Amino acid sequence: MLKEARIVSVLPLFPLPQYVVVLEDADKTKLVPIWIGVNEGNAIALEMQGEKFPRPLTHDLMVLMLEALGAQIEKVVVNDLKDSSYYALIHIKQGGKTILMDARPSDSLALAVRVHCPIFIDEKVLEKCPEIQGPITQQEVEKFKSALKTMSPEEFFKKLESFKEPPSEEEGEEEDGEEGEGGEDKPGGKW
Repeated sequence: MLKEARIVSVLPLFPLPQYVVVLEDADKTKLVPIWIGVNEGNAIALEMQGEKFPRPLTHDLMVLMLEALGAQIEKVVVNDLKDSSYYALIHIKQGGKTILMDARPSDSLALAVRVHCPIFIDEKVLEKCPEIQGPITQQEVEKFKSALKTMSPEEFFKKLESFKEPPSEEEGEEEDGEEGEGGEDKPGGKW
């Protein structure tokens, strides 16, 4: 089953040549961070900021080519998460048929923001992400974004694994929001 999502932020990880694009499900119970390259991050961020260029950028060109061929993007779906890598499908409609194109989530999202099509996340991907109790507050989003700036994809996926393990008695005592040493939450706590 698919759940609609939206892009909550696109974070540059300077000096690294990477961005993290953060998706939020429509129920506001899960955040999905996807590490992407700097070019794709720029493509998403610039479009979301309304920047226009005299010549088409790569993703703009792709949209123009699809339109010239009588096709349109219906939706993009982040459909899998394997070995710390996300996968996506672009649903393209042409001549009454729907064509599914395997794609990187970064390219899929760069196209989605250009054509204003819906973004979905497969529930099997959401099941691998920690659930947030109640709607996500802006403060929680900011805390999550801040944590992502110093976290590698590998660290994030290790933290995901810690959410699946039952908390120890020690960790259970800290659920009231106390932070561990250095101002960081301990594994199993909130971001």
